[in-house]
Amino acid sequence: MKSGFLKYFFVIATFLVVTNSFSQNTREALEKKRIELRNEIRRISELRSSNKKKEKSILNEVQDLNQQIKSTENLIKVTNQQANLLTREMNENEAKIAKFRKELEELKDDYAKTIKKSYRSKSQQSRIMFLLSSESFLQAYKRLQYLKQYTDYRKEQGEQIKTRTIDLQRLNKRLANQKEEKDKLIAENRATRARLEENKKSQQELMKTITAKEGQFASQIKKAQQEIDEIERKIDAMIKASIAEANKKSGSTKRDAFELTPEAKALAKDFASNKGKLPWPVSSGTISMKFGKQPHPVVRNIPINNSGINIDTDKGGKAKAVFEGTVSEVQILKGANKAVMLRHGDYITIYDNLEDVYVRKGDYVSTGQDLGVIATSKSSGKTTIHFLIFQNTKKYNPESWILSR
Repeated sequence: MKSGFLKYFFVIATFLVVTNSFSQNTREALEKKRIELRNEIRRISELRSSNKKKEKSILNEVQDLNQQIKSTENLIKVTNQQANLLTREMNENEAKIAKFRKELEELKDDYAKTIKKSYRSKSQQSRIMFLLSSESFLQAYKRLQYLKQYTDYRKEQGEQIKTRTIDLQRLNKRLANQKEEKDKLIAENRATRARLEENKKSQQELMKTITAKEGQFASQIKKAQQEIDEIERKIDAMIKASIAEANKKSGSTKRDAFELTPEAKALAKDFASNKGKLPWPVSSGTISMKFGKQPHPVVRNIPINNSGINIDTDKGGKAKAVFEGTVSEVQILKGANKAVMLRHGDYITIYDNLEDVYVRKGDYVSTGQDLGVIATSKSSGKTTIHFLIFQNTKKYNPESWILSR
């Protein structure tokens, strides 16, 4: 009876630990996402507030507003997920409380029967007489062991009752905390939805202005795309020049692919094996422009193109190396401030739009090392890094390589 009872409690305890661990991980992931979204919304709100004091492109204003609306909708979604998770956990805890109460009643009942039996046994025959009536020393020893085990079993029953009582108290307290947390999330979501409706009204008003002057805004977008294309042509030329310079040292004339040493091959393999696991090139940020050909975020009938991704971050934010490697180039790109190019075997990462740079050509940098300060645009007020990944001259979507947020 004793061993089966303990085994039962061990299985239950193991199940609760695994379940609580899974819930804890999910809860922490959701809370982390919620904090990131709140930071995004704060950053955009501060940007919009500061830009009200100066002339700003309506296109940028709508783009910021669209981004804020999207982040707010995602925040509502994540908050709902948190509330739903809390509801499930609360239901599970209520079921556990009911189960524990039943188990506690059974334990108390069993304990009462044991005490009653022990009392009857004590009145019928004293323990000393029980031992003295033994036919042999071995029998007396066994009877003594039996009495000890019986005493230990009663003590264990008392401890189990105490433990279950404490478990119940903890679960009741946790349930009360969960209810309070859920109420706060619901109240926060209500306020967030109200702000979302206000932003959508502002968005509709601004879109009326853009629709009325679509031709004028189309010209602005095309001009901006031409400037982006020019910067990316310079980046392509920088990569080819870097490949040619590196290969010249090994006696090769190839301009489209690095000649790799065994060490460089190992580094490239290590870089490739970390696809989807690389850290972000900033401590905190939001992707404001994705990779490849895509519709403009405001005037949807005009296509734009990007060889990397644009990440908006906090003013004064620093660019960070996503992987260890060598600084192969530090160049000033007209219209894009400074660019740092890191080489990881035959893979390349480029950190464009830096106003201050902390590294020099030839430096070996480690993962997460600060490379420089990201520039803040005087016209838009945004602090944006243009981040690119290549293998030799082949472009890759950086969003597929960095950790998802």
